[in-house]
Amino acid sequence: MTEKASLNIYDIAEAAGVSIATVSRVLSGAENVRPQTRQKVLEVVEKTQYTPNAFARGLGLGSMKMVGILCTDVSDSFYARAVSILEHELRLLDFDALLYCTGSDLKDKQRYTSHLLAKHVDAIVLVGSAFKEQIDNSHIEFAAKHVPVLIINGLVECENTYCILCDEYRAMYENVRLLHLHGCKKLAFLYHAASYSTVQKIAAYREAVQKYGLALNENLIAYCDKTCESAEDVCTDLLNLHPDIDAIVTAEDLLAVGACKALSRRGMNLPVIGFDNSAFSVCATPTITSVDNMLGDMCAEAANILSTVLAGNKAPHKTILKAKLVERETFRISK
Repeated sequence: MTEKASLNIYDIAEAAGVSIATVSRVLSGAENVRPQTRQKVLEVVEKTQYTPNAFARGLGLGSMKMVGILCTDVSDSFYARAVSILEHELRLLDFDALLYCTGSDLKDKQRYTSHLLAKHVDAIVLVGSAFKEQIDNSHIEFAAKHVPVLIINGLVECENTYCILCDEYRAMYENVRLLHLHGCKKLAFLYHAASYSTVQKIAAYREAVQKYGLALNENLIAYCDKTCESAEDVCTDLLNLHPDIDAIVTAEDLLAVGACKALSRRGMNLPVIGFDNSAFSVCATPTITSVDNMLGDMCAEAANILSTVLAGNKAPHKTILKAKLVERETFRISK
């Protein structure tokens, strides 16, 4: 029995047991497809009398020209900026964006990933390292069997995923090295969520502290709620317990603002380095030296990779960008 011709590229991929990237390569006439696979796809196409829908004839891919974006919380300044940049870059490629804010619960992330697949998006972009789960990434693996999945600043090892990362490990290691060169011997570290990004930063902090013979005390690695007030309170407690702390590094700029407030209340002026180079680092008093994790470049590269993959071409699974330190009042390399 012949299937209806209203099927789309996702149905063709499922019926043939291949990815939509493979189907798109077959339909576009690309040569980098095994003959057996090509034949399998063409047999399904013939059986179903498949033709690209009216929205897709420009690409010939059965596309709705829609990309799904998932972030945990768009009210967060980092995610808000990332979504804004992504939407702009996608618009330049003539794609629309569909955004869901998932929160941090894994079940919600899984549910919204399924929602996007049900809407037949052409690809899914996961914004932030919060989507790198420590235990279960099966929903990402499932999605990647149907559409390309791009991950901004996170790393998941599975086929048809494309991870664009900043080398935050190296950036945090370099922070510790520079503070050591400036005579600092006891560094506190403030962090919030135990995300992939934060885990990388903590590991780099530990390794660099040991490498340069500084005081490695796990009590100096302190968790804060993601508020300026919490960071200020935690930093105050650390300074009370360890009055010889002589520098503070943080996993996010907002925590660095809280640290600066705690120092100000005590009349202290220690080096402080934040992370993300966000508006917080510029608006704070004093302005905060911060690591620029190249968010704009990561988002632009994600759009570039998406365009490459949807055109049926190969793209690297992992792209790593180098961070840079933006010097402001709380710490300057050249004094």
